[in-house]
Amino acid sequence: MILAAGYGTRLGPITKYVPKPMLPMVGAPLVRWAVLWLRHHGIREIVVNLHHLGEQIESELGDGRRLGVEIAYSREAGQILGTGGGLRQARHLLEQDPETPIVAINGKIMLDLDLGAVLAFHREKAAEATLVLRDDPNAERWGSFGLDEDGRIVRMLGLEHPDVRRIGPLRMFTGVQVFAPRFLDRVPPEGEACIVRTAVRGAFDDGQGLYGYVMDGYWWEHSTVDRYLDGVEHVLAGRARLPHADAPIARIDDSASVDPSARIEGPVFVGPRARIEAGAVVGPYCAVEADAVVEGGARLERTVVFPGARARDTLRRAAVVRDGAAGCDVAVFGDVRAAPDDPR
Repeated sequence: MILAAGYGTRLGPITKYVPKPMLPMVGAPLVRWAVLWLRHHGIREIVVNLHHLGEQIESELGDGRRLGVEIAYSREAGQILGTGGGLRQARHLLEQDPETPIVAINGKIMLDLDLGAVLAFHREKAAEATLVLRDDPNAERWGSFGLDEDGRIVRMLGLEHPDVRRIGPLRMFTGVQVFAPRFLDRVPPEGEACIVRTAVRGAFDDGQGLYGYVMDGYWWEHSTVDRYLDGVEHVLAGRARLPHADAPIARIDDSASVDPSARIEGPVFVGPRARIEAGAVVGPYCAVEADAVVEGGARLERTVVFPGARARDTLRRAAVVRDGAAGCDVAVFGDVRAAPDDPR
């Protein structure tokens, strides 16, 4: 299951027009990258939950056949259900038999993770649930998990099992988890619910069946404008190893139009049917998505032009979004961070 029903409020005005899982990431929205990652690891039956602007996600993915998978949707009407409530509502679509594990991934992340190794670990431990964790220097600040020598979660959000003498480094939850269908019995039957504070906490309190798998590959979440722009830069710079990509990352699509007087400073992505007009300067670390336009004389640096949008003037660390209803384009800025040779 891909969890894709959040509001994305920390992205500011961007999610007035685009839900967070539809943030474009060098040629495909985040939710499509999640599908490609699951497909790469042999998963062909996928459920996606929908709420805020969910019709955009459904329009992008359809029934999944174009991507070689089968996609079903769990639509949340009215109250948003949270990670736990969303999984609970979709259980009838997810559960095939009591022994087949369910994989869940947050639709706002990009990652390089060997899912086969996670599933093997989960089965080896006969776990009820396995959370994929990662090292992070701010783990204690944002909420952390600690493991014993067997990989069992023995510390969670400041709570510890009293009988454990040694706990490894504190780590953060990635938003990827594998669990037995019975794990969802621990989610309250109604209303909004967080999977960590309900089902995970219940398994932790029982003291058995809850394990952590520590990943060491690329991982990034895109909950703010700055983190989104940083994520695009990471991918263009090659920091993210993405074997599930279905096309080269940094490229100018064959159907794009680049005026001979325009200057491209790589790495950049210029998508299908995009247009770079005369005298424009694009790059480094820019993504001009499908059908987008960079107007003549514009200068873009570390900027994303969303599908169908038009960029003009000078933009640095910005996302340009098309407001279809108003027929105009909106630029949303992140931090203007000084380059090494920039005194600002």
